[in-house]
Amino acid sequence: TWGHLLGCVAALASFVLGLALFVQMLGRSDAERTVHQELFTWVPVQGLNVEFGIQLDQLSMCFVLLITGVGSLIHIYSVGYMKDDPERRLFFGYLNLFLAAMLILVLADNYLGLYLGWEGVGLASYLLIGFWQHKPTAATAAKKAFMVNRVGDTGLAIAMMIMFATFGSISFADVFGTVDDTSEGVLTAIGLMLLLAACGKSAQVPLQSWLGDAMEGPTPVSALIHAATMVTAGVYLIVRSDAIFDLAPNAQLAVAIVGAVTLLFGAIIGCAKDDIKKALAASTMSQIGYMVLAAGLGPAGYAFAIMHLLTHGFFKAGLFLGAGSVMHAMNDEVNMRRYGGLRKLLPITFITFGFGYLAIIGIPPFAGFFSKDKIIEAAFADNLALGIVTLLGAGITAFYMTRVMIMTFFGERRWDDTAHPHEAPNVMVWPMIILAIGSLTSGALLTAGSSLQNWLAPVWSGSAEHHELGIPIWLLTVITLAVVLVGVAIAYRQYGTRTVPAEAPEEVGVLTTAARRDLYGDAFNEAAFMRPGQQATRALVVVDERGIDGAVTGIPKVIDASSRELRKVQTGFVRSYALTMLAGVLFVTAAMLLVVVR
Repeated sequence: TWGHLLGCVAALASFVLGLALFVQMLGRSDAERTVHQELFTWVPVQGLNVEFGIQLDQLSMCFVLLITGVGSLIHIYSVGYMKDDPERRLFFGYLNLFLAAMLILVLADNYLGLYLGWEGVGLASYLLIGFWQHKPTAATAAKKAFMVNRVGDTGLAIAMMIMFATFGSISFADVFGTVDDTSEGVLTAIGLMLLLAACGKSAQVPLQSWLGDAMEGPTPVSALIHAATMVTAGVYLIVRSDAIFDLAPNAQLAVAIVGAVTLLFGAIIGCAKDDIKKALAASTMSQIGYMVLAAGLGPAGYAFAIMHLLTHGFFKAGLFLGAGSVMHAMNDEVNMRRYGGLRKLLPITFITFGFGYLAIIGIPPFAGFFSKDKIIEAAFADNLALGIVTLLGAGITAFYMTRVMIMTFFGERRWDDTAHPHEAPNVMVWPMIILAIGSLTSGALLTAGSSLQNWLAPVWSGSAEHHELGIPIWLLTVITLAVVLVGVAIAYRQYGTRTVPAEAPEEVGVLTTAARRDLYGDAFNEAAFMRPGQQATRALVVVDERGIDGAVTGIPKVIDASSRELRKVQTGFVRSYALTMLAGVLFVTAAMLLVVVR
């Protein structure tokens, strides 16, 4: 009966320990802040010796506090959300597994330890997305997330193989310490494989298709995956491998391009989703795209990628928990077209969700304004095309998030009499309030005096190159806010001044249709990979059955048929045998005479 409380205590204890270690780290100089400990010999084989070691530095400390802090709030929220679920203890066990695997991932001092945590979060996501496996959609979504991530995981495995073949080791210290003597081609290959891995875990194009379906899991799972754990793993992998990407400019450019494409890809999808959780999932895909793009800018963008990752952890967790509160009040209804006017009935949810909304669209002084604007500035300073993409993404984000706010909390009520909207219990409300405070304050705290940049500076192998922006920063900030306000105004005009129909219109434009179908991501995967894979499998079955199996079974069949035919000469009549013997004698005699004559 107290299993859920044990799960919460485990998460909170990890956060308290992380906080204590953070305070200790603050008291040391930059050179002494990294804590390294080898626990035991893990892989003692000839040519490869891997110690199971942990490494706590400024980068991993950021993730430890995010994972355990936001994770603990989600655990507490889940006490109320999963109150009536008969498998609540199992659910909290899975949540603890998720946090533990993510901590292993960010604390490992080598790529094999990272890979262990990497697979652990993949397993935990499978178990949690499919937690209500009695629903066919949940079971299918869990399998889809698991399989798509296996593709990315193959990239990480291949990267480790190349590292071992090149460096003879897969520890961070050995790999990063010898990259200067490695050819650019090898480092590019490693970088591209690491990018493939990051695309899987962080739902970046072309491995983004699992993220929307992952909403079939309980809402606290969505908050955990999207804010504190799984989707941040890909960003961590790229910035942790900065020494590799800094010396492989082509791989680094590929990272920036993938982030830019996904940024717009997710934003466009979010514009057409009526399911509140899927709209937020699309926004996660887009916001992680911002982080990946920043990571692709090299030392000039690494710190900003982490900054946006941390602020995103607050406001995205708050948004998902707010969505869960709305669903809790609306009999698990997820269609925003069946909401409307909920701000008066759910005032706390409205305010906390509103804080997350203002943060994600980048309104000052909320967190997203500080972190996202830094990425926009760095993108414009590095490349005009990337800068335009980030600016356009900010406008589209403002549009679809305003759409979510209006359809959910404003306008006339569109729900039926079976729903009785009410505020969530305190155990769910307080985590939302704390996350809302983080959505307001975290950005200013992380940027004050370049605090996060200075904190992370010793981690990067290269120094940041400051490119000239070309225009004053204040002017770019004004332009960005203007674009955001245009997005808000368009959404208000379309949804705030008109009646929102309870059913989605069937006759819509080509772009809306494409966005509703996730820009045909599943259709592309089916056409490009699934159908050819099925045909290849059928061809291999034919080769196996008629070729390999045919050769194995054909020999005894030939022997059997030959035996049957040979058996026919055994008639049982003496005269037949005498005739056969006479024929044989005559044949031998004739042959001998022929030899003598010659």
